[in-house]
Amino acid sequence: QVRLVESGGGLVQAGGSLRLSCAASGRTFGACTMGWFRQAPGKEREFVAATTWRNSYYEDSVKGRFTISRDNAKNTLFLQMNSLKPEDTAVYYCAAMRRPYYEGNYNMISGYVDWGQGTQVTVSS
Repeated sequence: QVRLVESGGGLVQAGGSLRLSCAASGRTFGACTMGWFRQAPGKEREFVAATTWRNSYYEDSVKGRFTISRDNAKNTLFLQMNSLKPEDTAVYYCAAMRRPYYEGNYNMISGYVDWGQGTQVTVSS
């Protein structure tokens, strides 16, 4: 059974930092694209960042503030979030593709097969 479990969310003041983790299990993820998405209240889920076997990609509003990384030995995905802003408030989801060595549609929800349940990030002003 494939499982993605996020952790590390919480309440932080503007300008602060959080590190999200996503523990993956049930299959091999090392060569598969993994990503972070977020959904704010009343808004659609949107792309935040993705990491493939060769590249990392970021949504424009988080470039220079967020860093995506992974530990393939531990099947864990991370999102280091610095200089947080109130507009970063959302539920953050990790997701994984199934096809190895493929990075097409990395910023689209439809490109991902496995999803976690999400972790809440709240940034106060």
